[in-house]
Amino acid sequence: MINQIGQAFRDGRGPALWGLAILVGICAGYATLGLRLGIGFVEQFAFGATEEQLASAASDLPAWRIVIIPLVTGCIIAVMLGLGRRFGLSPDGRGLGVADVLEARAVKSGRIDLKAGLYSAVMSAISLGGGASAGREGPAVHLGATLAAFFGSRLGMAARGSRILLACGAAAAVSASFNAPVAGALFAFEIVLGHYALRSIAPVATSSVVGALIVRHHFGQAPVFGVPEMAAASLWDFPAAALLGVAAAGLVIIFNRGVIHLPPLFASWTDKLNLPNWLLPIPGGLAVGLIALMAPEILGVGYEATSNALTSQYTFSLVVLLLVLKTVATIITLACRFPGGVFSPSLYLGAMLGSAFGLSLAVLAGDQTAGPGFFAVIGMGAVAGAVLGAPLSTTLIVFELTASYEASVAVLVAVSLATVLSQSALGGSLFQLQMRRRGYDIAGGASRLVLQMVRVRDVMEPLGSWGESASPDGTCVYEDDTLGRALAVLDAEQLDNAIVRERSDAQTITGVITKADAQAAYARRLAEISEEEHR
Repeated sequence: MINQIGQAFRDGRGPALWGLAILVGICAGYATLGLRLGIGFVEQFAFGATEEQLASAASDLPAWRIVIIPLVTGCIIAVMLGLGRRFGLSPDGRGLGVADVLEARAVKSGRIDLKAGLYSAVMSAISLGGGASAGREGPAVHLGATLAAFFGSRLGMAARGSRILLACGAAAAVSASFNAPVAGALFAFEIVLGHYALRSIAPVATSSVVGALIVRHHFGQAPVFGVPEMAAASLWDFPAAALLGVAAAGLVIIFNRGVIHLPPLFASWTDKLNLPNWLLPIPGGLAVGLIALMAPEILGVGYEATSNALTSQYTFSLVVLLLVLKTVATIITLACRFPGGVFSPSLYLGAMLGSAFGLSLAVLAGDQTAGPGFFAVIGMGAVAGAVLGAPLSTTLIVFELTASYEASVAVLVAVSLATVLSQSALGGSLFQLQMRRRGYDIAGGASRLVLQMVRVRDVMEPLGSWGESASPDGTCVYEDDTLGRALAVLDAEQLDNAIVRERSDAQTITGVITKADAQAAYARRLAEISEEEHR
């Protein structure tokens, strides 16, 4: 009986997992608060103010200091990336974020290296506190998932249970970041797990609530942003919200393409100059500092500027300027390998876009609309939801921030259009595109992912008695080839089997893969995934 309970726990089944979810929620919640305080400490040292007054404080600084702070931050991050690469704490020479959590869930059985995760969190605190134009929620999600993965590894949990714990850590981090427990849980289902299996609902919800309780205990129930009272929406505001959703899609396409395509372009430039890629934060910091000379509001996470846009404190010309400069600054920041996320910048950009839209509509329609603040909230949800590929959780974040049913309905209209249009143009959300860069198409569903994650070495048979009968025409695949490539080779050559070689200079034959074994492994893994997603 005890063995059965223990096995159920390791598989992610049974009430015992709820207790572990509470522990994960506590650790992830406090880790998120620690990251927030760490960013604030660096901001206070560098700018003399924390996030809530960063833009105002930076505008009072001399020009040379506005430039030098991001530059010095870039130098520090460059050194940390170099050291991290040398000691295996940052093997790819970059910070870690939500895409790494998705990779851990999809292809690493829910495992994340603890030291690398903690090191990346420290880099993120320095990066964002020093003015890098990026978000803190991505690093927070990765940190929460890292701690959850640590517990799963220490307790010897199976892959299924470890993946549920990853979602618990992510849910608590989002919940603690926004004081939004419902949205935190839904984010974990929508983005991290990618399904709503019954066995995962209770532990993920538990962790999310715990994360929210922690932030409310220490910081009260006040929302992250200064959201205005929502005016009553007229019937004309909902078609206008749809039009704003189309505009948001255009912005998301520009932003996501920049975030995806600029990093390899910048890396190719350093390769041509025979320079290591971890030096990129230095010119990146200089560029961010020069942009901040025109608008200090682009520095850091940007919550003060976002709140000002939501409360209609900016003119039309200023919100357009901030929209353009923040887009450029964030793309440069991420392309130059500063650690940080995209959640906060997408909220910022959406608020600016919506505010500009609302100000324009007010000129045309006067008092017949709900006002610029209403559309700033709509734009914030539409852009963030489309960038992340999380329309439902961002809609719920708006509802939990505003407690306005009308605003939430309008956000749902706008974010649905923005998500569909942007993903049709780009082929997926930002995280899905980042995963595709790493060779995994999570947008294609389990059927395609299995072909990419299972390797020939997992399926092949020992050479043994096959002898000369194995692949008589000499066709071969390699041990580290994907199952998809092996099946493609067997189909193209119309063979029932092929020899397997070691990918080395000697190319030693190590086994044989048969079409029957490959197809059986494919079917078996699909059945396991289907059971995990529906039970």
